[in-house]
Amino acid sequence: MKTAIFSAHKFEKEYYAKQAAEKHDLLWIEAPLSEDTVMLAHGCKAVCIFANDDGSEKVIKKLGEAGIEFLVLRSAGFNHVDLKATKAAGIKVARVPEYSPYAVAEHSVALMLALNRKLIKANNRIRDGNFSLDGLTGFDMHGKTVGIIGLGKIGKIVASIVHGFGCNIVVYDPSPDRELEQKFGVIYTDIDSVCKASDIITLHAPLTSETKYLVNKDRIELMKKGVMLINTGRGGLVNTRDVIAGLKSCKIGYLGLDVYEEEKGLFFEDHSGEVLQDDVIARLMTFQNVLITSHQAFLTNTALANIADITISNLNDFEAGKKCVNEIDENT
Repeated sequence: MKTAIFSAHKFEKEYYAKQAAEKHDLLWIEAPLSEDTVMLAHGCKAVCIFANDDGSEKVIKKLGEAGIEFLVLRSAGFNHVDLKATKAAGIKVARVPEYSPYAVAEHSVALMLALNRKLIKANNRIRDGNFSLDGLTGFDMHGKTVGIIGLGKIGKIVASIVHGFGCNIVVYDPSPDRELEQKFGVIYTDIDSVCKASDIITLHAPLTSETKYLVNKDRIELMKKGVMLINTGRGGLVNTRDVIAGLKSCKIGYLGLDVYEEEKGLFFEDHSGEVLQDDVIARLMTFQNVLITSHQAFLTNTALANIADITISNLNDFEAGKKCVNEIDENT
């Protein structure tokens, strides 16, 4: 089956080669899916997209007009796809519901440790021949309170890791897991209480109308002075301008981001030879206590292999006329 893979990256291709070599004709397209690039999928039966591709109503309509019957996502999140539009266009949609929660959880904790122990600053000093320790003081994770907002599979692994450090854990999740209360001493509470109690706050909630900007000016005011904030979930969980104000007032002492609400067209691309047009992220980059990675928390060998395996499996099911176990619709 001929399938157009948009937002194709070099690091992905080797993981698809073996599984798809005989069954599928993969058309690798570096450009993201948009109204202007839909025509590149001409002659294909399926389209495969990544997290920042455009799955809006207008694009979906054009995919339907181009004869696309199947839209397969190389991601767990699907808030970038208009599922009402896919239904109207007669396009089935499937995703990769899970690829490696360990990858994202471990990256979240890596951001915590790098910020706390000022590893980037220390490395840069050493490269300049400066072996001074002034300004590099961190804190013991042991005994600190970590607040986890969203205790799904990723959040639970984060809880396991920080419990190993000897941290106290407070959590907000609409569906409490009572087993974790006994296993890790997790305390369930509301979001505001998590903000008040935590030395470190890490976000692992899905992006919905209820969770958009759950970190905002009012909640930042509730936080401890010097709090560490980590977001490897969705960029829209955080009001970035409010966070910048929190950094300027020193209310937020450390900020680690792997996602950004305006990352589309910015992340996953090389802009090193250009003038950065996004004034908000440019301002974030001026703070020494901010560490930003370009949506790479998922980027491990295990995760990439799992994403490829499940994506090809989804394509196999569709081509065989089977009900795809990972199929989603507007009721998902």
